[in-house]
Amino acid sequence: MKLKYFFPFFVAVVAAMFTGCSEDNDPTYLDEIRVSQSYVSLNPQGGSASIDVIAKGEWTVSEVPEWLTVSPASGSGNGTITFSADAGEGRTAELLITCAGKVQRINIIQGIATISNATCAEVLAGPDSKTYRVTGTVTKIVNTTYGNWYLNDGTGEVYIYGTLDSKGGTKNFLSWGLEVGDQITVEGPKTTYNGTVELVDVTVVKIEKSLIKCDSLTVKGVKDDTLPLEGGEIVANLTCKGTGVAVDIPAEAQSWLGVVSTTVGANPTVTFRAQPNAGGDRSATVHFNTTDGKKNYTAEATINQSGAIVEVNVEDFLDAAVSTNQYRITGVISGLYSSDSQGKSFYIQDYSGNVLVYRAEGFIESGAKVGDIVTVVGQRGAYKDNPQMVSGKLEEVKYPVTEVSIADFLAKEDSKNVYYMVTGTIDEIANTTYGNLYLTDGTNRLYVYGCYPGYGATGDFRKDFLAAAGIEVGDKLTMIGYKDTYNGTIELCGGIYFSHEK
Repeated sequence: MKLKYFFPFFVAVVAAMFTGCSEDNDPTYLDEIRVSQSYVSLNPQGGSASIDVIAKGEWTVSEVPEWLTVSPASGSGNGTITFSADAGEGRTAELLITCAGKVQRINIIQGIATISNATCAEVLAGPDSKTYRVTGTVTKIVNTTYGNWYLNDGTGEVYIYGTLDSKGGTKNFLSWGLEVGDQITVEGPKTTYNGTVELVDVTVVKIEKSLIKCDSLTVKGVKDDTLPLEGGEIVANLTCKGTGVAVDIPAEAQSWLGVVSTTVGANPTVTFRAQPNAGGDRSATVHFNTTDGKKNYTAEATINQSGAIVEVNVEDFLDAAVSTNQYRITGVISGLYSSDSQGKSFYIQDYSGNVLVYRAEGFIESGAKVGDIVTVVGQRGAYKDNPQMVSGKLEEVKYPVTEVSIADFLAKEDSKNVYYMVTGTIDEIANTTYGNLYLTDGTNRLYVYGCYPGYGATGDFRKDFLAAAGIEVGDKLTMIGYKDTYNGTIELCGGIYFSHEK
């Protein structure tokens, strides 16, 4: 018997030995669900295979990979399940059939499960669930607990999602001492998640340490590794065991970043000079290259430069393009973002609009609440085409706002630096252009000197807001402002509209 015919039969026997259910008894004789076989082999050229199901109730099939079609994936009582796949080699899957709390496991195999030596390009183009061995350079490490990083071999780049340690354990990535620039060989199964090709829980076959490493970046004249917006020089301190150092600056950064000097030896330095930055924060990832005469080795470092902060209203922020530019907005916290489990996200509103500030640094620590007037700084981002401020921070609680009744407001001392939130029913509109009106709680009456569309409104932006918002006598109106007295009349001034009910 030839080996190529014997091996699939051996795989089938082994798979059947290790196939089972959540209990130790034979999977075909569970009372709740029985199957005609718990191992299914599909032709590498593509095709289908079926099994019979006998079930006492409703059942569902789960853990189905993208490359496999299951029909039907659920049912009730007895039936037949068909498994289908296009042409593929070396793919496996374990499916779960659940009925009345019991789990039956079905193993699917298509072709011989071999490990293929491949380039990154071949991995990207290859089928899911196939195991590949690939060699390349570590270009970026994004998680040092599970070991998530990027591997590039010149033909493409593959995301590594999870790296096993030398004993096959997880969450021990740091034991490898892996660094950007190291050359490494790994093997693992391919999957595709949200369009990203991944090798999952890879086994490390070989690591060849890079002959060059960037130990640190030092900005001249400051205790920081970020260049100021005025520009300046930053020094890359290297360790090099190869011959010579070459520097690559990405084309898009060459207009503002250049090399001014280098030194040689085992610990060379490269000094860069950055031009003044009139825009937002910017960065460039530079590469350092050396050779041992046979192979080329590389290391990288990211040079960051602070940018100017542009003060804008919400409307101008929404109109800006997504970028790393820094923007400053001052407005009222109009609400919290309930979908954020960390509680750091909120909406800010001024006279021109409303926008989500996503996970602002310092928000929780500030104690800021809905109604407070705050200043935030961040970048223009978007999620599913919905604009939002990202990578931001709450810079200042400009005016804490205290919610009070009309009676309490009338008793407060005059102050232009203390803001209150007051709610009442409109019983008279004295000026429709600027929104001068009276609020009442049924007993007390308060004069509002101007109802403007939001914080920051000036000039014509203050005019005709009541008509534009459809606010009329009888509506319940919530305003923010400070207390003042003019000719004996107590007034709510500042005129920041918050909300109203018809």
